[in-house]
Amino acid sequence: MTLILGRKQGMTQVFTDDGTVIGATVVSAGPCVVAQVRTQDRDGYDALQLGFEDIRDKSSKKPQIGHFKVAQTAPKRLLREERLNEPATMSVGDTITCEVFSPGDVVDVTGTTKGRGFAGTIKRHGFHRGPMTHGSKNKRRPGSIGASAYPGRVFKGKRMPGRYGAKRHTIKNLEVLSVDTERNILIIKGALPGPNQGFLQIRTAKTGSAQNGSAKKG
Repeated sequence: MTLILGRKQGMTQVFTDDGTVIGATVVSAGPCVVAQVRTQDRDGYDALQLGFEDIRDKSSKKPQIGHFKVAQTAPKRLLREERLNEPATMSVGDTITCEVFSPGDVVDVTGTTKGRGFAGTIKRHGFHRGPMTHGSKNKRRPGSIGASAYPGRVFKGKRMPGRYGAKRHTIKNLEVLSVDTERNILIIKGALPGPNQGFLQIRTAKTGSAQNGSAKKG
């Protein structure tokens, strides 16, 4: 399994050899430093901890500064751990760049979706609105929630107004279209979760495969 951290830069267009336009997302991926290696003998499981994007000591807590001193690197803004199915082949202090991926690889991308605040059922769940004329008083209301004689309560999980977005979300089986090792850039087919400049976690897809078709940067 291959893992890297990065920031979403925005979307662009990629053209295939036959002129087909594909929507793609530009990601600034890496370089990442291995901050810690988990092992079965010591921790009970195999995993890698990766740090991304340097920050000043002033902006870090003392335990974090000490943690990264072991790897002989500056404190990082983002620290993520990914479990492995087998012992890690890398050691503390090693650097991971976007070179670990190549065009055609299939990846799973995890990020935090855009936060949209408190939203009603139409925006949050795609409910239809009620009639807008003839004295209708149910234009954007959610309608009955079933709390009458039976069941006499509202079931958990009922789709209702509430906080929308700002949740961890993974999009699976996306294809890597291009790798720019000089600028640490990955171009990944399709849309990715979160706003521009949001953090992303990119790893080798666990299941499935991407759609066929080669592409090149237009």
